[in-house]
Amino acid sequence: MSIQPVLVESGTHLSEVSFCVVDLETTGGAEDSRITEFGAVRVRGGEVTGELSTLVNPHTHIPAAIAVLTGITNSMVAGAPRLADVLPQFLEFAAGSVIVAHNARFDVGFLKRGCAELGYAWPSPPVVDTVGLARSVMMRDEVPNHKLSTLARHFHASVEPNHRALSDARATVDVLHGLIERVGSLGVHTLEDLLECTRKVHPARRARRTWAQGVPEKPGVYCFVTERPDGDAVRKEVLYVGTSKNLRQRVRSYFTAAETRPRIDEMVRVATGVETTVCRTQLEAQVLELRLIAAHSPRYNRRSKFPERGTWIKLTTEAFPRFSLVSRVLDDGARYLGPFRQRAGAEEALMAIYDACPVRRCSARLSVRTARPACAIAELGHCCAPCELGEGAAAYEEVAAAAKAILDGDVREVVAAAERRLTRLVAEERFEEAATVHRRLESFRGGSRRHHRVSALAACPEIVAARPSGGGWEIHVIRYGRLAAAEIAARGDNARDVAESAARSAQSVTPPVPPLPAATIEETERIADWLESDGVRIIEIDGGWSWPRHLGCTLERLSA
Repeated sequence: MSIQPVLVESGTHLSEVSFCVVDLETTGGAEDSRITEFGAVRVRGGEVTGELSTLVNPHTHIPAAIAVLTGITNSMVAGAPRLADVLPQFLEFAAGSVIVAHNARFDVGFLKRGCAELGYAWPSPPVVDTVGLARSVMMRDEVPNHKLSTLARHFHASVEPNHRALSDARATVDVLHGLIERVGSLGVHTLEDLLECTRKVHPARRARRTWAQGVPEKPGVYCFVTERPDGDAVRKEVLYVGTSKNLRQRVRSYFTAAETRPRIDEMVRVATGVETTVCRTQLEAQVLELRLIAAHSPRYNRRSKFPERGTWIKLTTEAFPRFSLVSRVLDDGARYLGPFRQRAGAEEALMAIYDACPVRRCSARLSVRTARPACAIAELGHCCAPCELGEGAAAYEEVAAAAKAILDGDVREVVAAAERRLTRLVAEERFEEAATVHRRLESFRGGSRRHHRVSALAACPEIVAARPSGGGWEIHVIRYGRLAAAEIAARGDNARDVAESAARSAQSVTPPVPPLPAATIEETERIADWLESDGVRIIEIDGGWSWPRHLGCTLERLSA
């Protein structure tokens, strides 16, 4: 990976754009004010290609203050053409051009109202506001304000603005060219980027867009980094890791107004560069992103920083098994269900299991030889009291077998128990309790689905699969739920040969402790998403990739 310092943009190059710079003089700023003068200059590639200038009879009185400001009097416009005669000329003159104005909202607003009054469709051209552009790129110590006269002096305009339409339009042309030259040093070379520059972004942040030069339009991973002195060495810290189908567009977006998150704005200011890694497929990029986040724990990433966190429901291997909530899976022969993202979700799922299976809830270690008195839970009928030995101990063998079946994927009794309880609670109009039962079932459903989806892949020594992509095939080798290799079979390549080559060169993976995969849970879920997507074809499989028979339909039906 290498730090990328500048961006080669895609879009319409500014030298190929025709700009129509317009200025209007009016009788005032109210909605019922009228246009008194048009001034427009059409430029392309820095050269003037046409000018339009005319007074307009507003058919209303020009206020004295406006006449003093502009020099346009009632007598001057008395014989001038009407707006109905001038507006079509302007629309034809500006056709196919980008409209430019200083305080464009004012001028474009009058043009839109004029079109509406006269029955013309507003063509909705792109609009560049030189005020907004100047505010985005000019620093406070350069110009005291963003008035046209101030900017014209700063850029040494050939025409001094004087509140007459054509003069102001000509001055705006010079200001536009000065601003374009200014943003060119920031890597702005296209119309699309010029329009983006009119949005409010701090100049220092916008200047860092140059970091994106040379970033390809391919899937991959990007890392914002900062380098700091550490004694005689330089320590590099990864601040943020992300992934995208198009690295160029995504990296570029961090330096525009499209990125509004305050913490990301802070991250960009702290960073000293961007590193990118191109990946063969989007799945490979997603997996690499997860691995880099797990390795570096970037301070500005919020998701996936702690991939091993979670809660499992464990059925112990004691003489009289019981459930417990644990934070990790051990190689102890016990059955596990999970992981649940939150402990509260695991607790709710466990309550749904308890409703269907009277597993003991005490935490005491019971002996098969020494009897103990039953607790209150047994007296309430929620446990067959194996602690008393005798009939309770014999009956508990069936309870333990049912608990094992539930964790193995036979959820029918959990669903049936919830259905019976829900029916009764609804009939008794105890809706809050019914909602609790439904929430518990949802937690159990989500945890069970996640568990078996991941453990099914974790149990497969190898899966080689392909999916159509861009006329070729994406090919992935998955071993014990971990992405071991990714390749692309281009159009005309033999996909099977590419797949076999990928399998031969794939990463060796040590079998994990069941039901864990050889990767993080989140990585295996991303792989499952890809395998379950449309068009995927299994080329080779070692093991059985399957879900328990009774896992899906009954849960979906009742929780809907």
